[in-house]
Amino acid sequence: MIVEFPALNLLLLMPAIGVAFNLFFGYRLGRSAVNTVSVGVVAIAFALSVWATVKLATMPPGSCLQAQLGPWIYAGPLRLDVLLRFDALAAVMSLVVSGVGCLIHIYSCGYMGEDPDFARYFAYMNLFTFSMLLLVLAGNLLLMFVGWEGVGLCSYLLIAFWYDNPLFAFNGRKAFVVNRIGDVGFLLGIFVLFSAFASHGLWTLDFAEMRERAGLISPAIATIACLLLFFGATGKSAQIPLYVWLPDAMVGPTPVSALIHAATMVTAGVYVVARLNFLFALSPSTMEAVATIGTVTAFFAATIALAQSDIKRVLAYSTISQIGYMFLGAGVGAFGAAIFHVVTHAFFKALLFLGAGSVIHALGGEQDMNRMGGLRRRMPLTHAAMLAGTLAISAVPGFSGFFSKDEILQAAYTSGHKTLWLIAVVTAGLTGLYMFRLFFLTFYGKPRLSEERFAEVHEPPFVMAMPLVVLAALSVFGGLIGLPEGVLWGNQIGAFLAPITGRVSAAPAQAVMLLSAITSGVTFIGIILALIGYVVIPTLPERLAAWAQGLYRLLWSKYYVDELYDFLITRPVLFLSSAILGRNVDSLAIDAVVDGTGEAVQGGATAVRRVETGNVQHYVLIYLGGVLLIVGYYLLSALRH
Repeated sequence: MIVEFPALNLLLLMPAIGVAFNLFFGYRLGRSAVNTVSVGVVAIAFALSVWATVKLATMPPGSCLQAQLGPWIYAGPLRLDVLLRFDALAAVMSLVVSGVGCLIHIYSCGYMGEDPDFARYFAYMNLFTFSMLLLVLAGNLLLMFVGWEGVGLCSYLLIAFWYDNPLFAFNGRKAFVVNRIGDVGFLLGIFVLFSAFASHGLWTLDFAEMRERAGLISPAIATIACLLLFFGATGKSAQIPLYVWLPDAMVGPTPVSALIHAATMVTAGVYVVARLNFLFALSPSTMEAVATIGTVTAFFAATIALAQSDIKRVLAYSTISQIGYMFLGAGVGAFGAAIFHVVTHAFFKALLFLGAGSVIHALGGEQDMNRMGGLRRRMPLTHAAMLAGTLAISAVPGFSGFFSKDEILQAAYTSGHKTLWLIAVVTAGLTGLYMFRLFFLTFYGKPRLSEERFAEVHEPPFVMAMPLVVLAALSVFGGLIGLPEGVLWGNQIGAFLAPITGRVSAAPAQAVMLLSAITSGVTFIGIILALIGYVVIPTLPERLAAWAQGLYRLLWSKYYVDELYDFLITRPVLFLSSAILGRNVDSLAIDAVVDGTGEAVQGGATAVRRVETGNVQHYVLIYLGGVLLIVGYYLLSALRH
């Protein structure tokens, strides 16, 4: 059932209004006006998302709302409209983008309260919200790509927001370039799909039409297209091999990290795989690749997080690891579970980043956990909020992350991916270890900063504290929307998404309990190890690092992947472009043509310039000569006749 719902246009229009206001009137009207409008438009977008979701929930399963803004590309038989479609999957993502985004906008009012570029900051934030909503509401693949590129642009703008710092500007460019590499694969995947459908007379990239006619695609073509699209997703969602931009993206303002690099943008790749699940299901080999890369990335990033000392960098690697779990879920066919983890991850990861932002704000910009400690006495609210987020991301039973991560792990085991399940379970233990390491280093032990500085530490203002409280509540209770089958109201989000993402067969109750017990047991082992190493025997980690110095240096250096990429890719490309192409093709061919053309024009102009002497007598003489030539021509013509 499809129902026209023009309010979808307003859902997209609201953040666009915020962008225009901040660009043209922000600095003139002042900080209060910017804060009010920037937060207000996102709050209205969230209210519209709730309205649309409630309306959708009253319709038969599989229904959708839609709004058509008008024609877009009409070329021969190809017809693409600017079509917005709001189905169950788009509803969940819209609520996350606008709801969590609104809380982060509110938090930004306090965090960026002293920044002179407040209007530019909120213009970028509203532009990101617009682009992300366009991505999730797009009714066809090409319009989705417009939103996909929009969030990539906003990522660059916000990471390099403080562009006067050369390192920050460089990291922004790094994120932009790495994402563009992935986007090449995404575009090629679009071309392959379009060509495949067009060869059968279906000139469209509309999601509904592609789903209906997916049988036209052969498994070989589906494999090529899905691998290319997944390669694009590894760029946006920071998976192996294109994950290297995300840890360096932490140089942007902390609310940016919460919004783009934790709650929404980095999950765009997971959303694309879930949206095109009907195509990925045609290629079992691609599904295996998605599950394997997700699992390996989750474990790989978790090991790196064990040795990092920057609080935001630890959270960045935890983001990479958690997204790996999402791809594991999608790869084993549990697309609904993957999206469920997207939702819970948005709650606890936004909370953790905003909590870290409160700590950084209170310490005057300090991000090194080795220079913190004992902050729970000065920041009890932030301490409680961070505890809720840490318990949730560690998947402690009863917290939101437990339900979504457990559903993914159960799907992996019951689908026969026992090796991937085992790696993911070990990763769950590592998650508990490195997250409680962060928590204990920050809030427990003796303060590792000066007494004067420690005495100045304080809780954030209300405008920053309120989002922490809301997100903490969601991190504790948000998982209740996806309870195991047979428990109270069951898996409501799974049932809501089922017409789009499908459902996997539930494991027997005894198996579910056993698998949950194993995962929880491994998680608690990680938490206990963190408690022993960073609270009970705080000198133990240092002794272990000295004993396993080589391994510690390897983890601290992030396996030297950036250095490896620099040696194998960056330097050869620069050498090829400067030493070979620049010296030969550019200098001898391109420059020769350009310089030769300029010299020819200059020579001709010099010759003509000598005629233009500025002497009136010369001009009269030339004029007289011309008249005589014309008269002579006519006289000769008359004599011939």
